[in-house]
Amino acid sequence: MFDRVKVYVKAGDGGDGSPHLRREMYVPHGGPDGGDGGRGGSVYVEADDQLNTLITYAHKKHFKAGSGGRGLRQRQHGASGEDLVLKVPPGTVVRPPEGDEILADLVQPGDRVLVARGGRGGLGNVHFSTATHQTPRFAQKGEPGEERWIRLELKLIADVGIVGLPNAGKSTLLSVISAAKPKIADYPFTTLEPQLGVVQRDDVDFVVADIPGLIEGAHAGAGLGHEFLRHVERTRLLVHLVDGSGQLSDPLTAYKQIRNELSLYADRLAGVPEIVAVTKQDLPEAGELWPLVQAELEALGVHPLAISAVTHQGVDQLLDEIARRLPELPPPATFGPSPTDYKVFALEPEDDFRVESEDGGFTVRGRKVERVIAMTDLRRPEAVDYLQGQLKRLGVTQALERAGVKSGDVVHIGGEELVWE
Repeated sequence: MFDRVKVYVKAGDGGDGSPHLRREMYVPHGGPDGGDGGRGGSVYVEADDQLNTLITYAHKKHFKAGSGGRGLRQRQHGASGEDLVLKVPPGTVVRPPEGDEILADLVQPGDRVLVARGGRGGLGNVHFSTATHQTPRFAQKGEPGEERWIRLELKLIADVGIVGLPNAGKSTLLSVISAAKPKIADYPFTTLEPQLGVVQRDDVDFVVADIPGLIEGAHAGAGLGHEFLRHVERTRLLVHLVDGSGQLSDPLTAYKQIRNELSLYADRLAGVPEIVAVTKQDLPEAGELWPLVQAELEALGVHPLAISAVTHQGVDQLLDEIARRLPELPPPATFGPSPTDYKVFALEPEDDFRVESEDGGFTVRGRKVERVIAMTDLRRPEAVDYLQGQLKRLGVTQALERAGVKSGDVVHIGGEELVWE
């Protein structure tokens, strides 16, 4: 199952504003009539119930939304860039490129989150006309669109998760109670990825996930621990299968081992309701051990069921118990903010900037001031004059003077190198 991916998203750049001056016969002083540039398209991630893995992003890692169009004469605005929507399965979590922070949890089909905002369109020269400067010959450049790496991580949405040590009979049970066709064989780790099946019992429909066999140390990543345990986190009910034959391990030790791995991986999993089923009751040794295993588990406060997926012994009783308990349980767990609570990434406050003194010059860092630079056409002297006024209004000029800037010093802002005068 392709359930984790890292992708690069780039929103569209805003279109440049137009510096056009109106020129018409019999209108000698037409003045500016340049239109604004169009806004760049944004990038969204949206849950789509037609998908169940992230295989779409196995080979293509870079995605870019459409850029805005340039402004035109006669105050015509440029066209807006087309948004880009990345479709993912419900249950996908959006994370930053590093760390454990969760930016959004897309649980329901149609849940959508903005991950890269399109750049603003540049203003046309009509916005810069004043009483003393009536024919400005410059306009703003479009704002660059946001760009970043994000991680997409799928946590399966299943009502019931089947857990147990390798070869406890999980895949066999899933094949019996649903139309799923998992690979089944008589050796550990037959199942290498989670399998889903839909079960209908009386008036209750539910989704069951066969979580591949866990081993000791799975919570710390032993074997493929993290790959598998992630898919148990949303389940409302656990069906914990214990091999009753005792061929691979002592049943009580096996039960305690899985419970320990679940609780060490996530505190919530320790509190998820469970049904314990002791499997392989079709084998003579399992039948002989059953009274002892039942007594040991009941001493822990657990009331196990005896089942055999091969002969269907106890399977109906297990399904009846699942159907009885599920309607009383809360909905699947969610992680982090939902799309209704969290629409965009937390960005640096726009009015925040800092001045850093470096060898041979100064550097000004801050989202708003960097955007001002990016939207200034530094090739046009009038635009540079206007930029100086903006830097003064933002307080950048004063901050640089306090830091000791002198005429001739180099000042770096947003990738541009300016000589201070």
